[in-house]
Amino acid sequence: MHEVSLGQTIQDYLTGDELEMTTYEDLRQGLARMLVEEKGYPKEKVIPKVEIKYDVDDKPFSRNVDLLVYDDQGKPVLALLFCSGTPESYTREAVYAGRLVPEGPTSLVVVTDSKDARLLRTMDGKVLDSGFAAIPSWDALQKLLRDNPAPKLDPARVLREQRVFYMYSGFLESCCGKTCPEP
Repeated sequence: MHEVSLGQTIQDYLTGDELEMTTYEDLRQGLARMLVEEKGYPKEKVIPKVEIKYDVDDKPFSRNVDLLVYDDQGKPVLALLFCSGTPESYTREAVYAGRLVPEGPTSLVVVTDSKDARLLRTMDGKVLDSGFAAIPSWDALQKLLRDNPAPKLDPARVLREQRVFYMYSGFLESCCGKTCPEP
């Protein structure tokens, strides 16, 4: 997701840290608040802006997952990503992100535009549910995790997944050629 600074700061709901306000930060904050206050997620299990970082052709590449949910053992289990278009247009990209998160892959991914959402199985990209109500409660997530294990990725597959995710992420720069101010 391509973010642009709005020249203000905001207090992060999850960490309490002061953050630069960007075009998407209010959405990230609202989703974090909903997960904790309405869906019952333990606040300490939801981490914002987790970086996926690796090299492509000896050049550093990084991209953030908007929110990453961890289980009681500290393993990432659910990645949540915002998209600037319809969620169904971003399902493949979101699945690749879920497969490449640090210490992952996750079992599940949610991609949302803040009006609609898709809950996806990371193993094969299958849409498990649609609509904003598709974002599971903490209790429902536990059952979903039992029924939908995280995929096992060998090193060769990880390299292929990284390259494809990199290509998807390249489309984010097309609006302004990365000339917008960085958040």
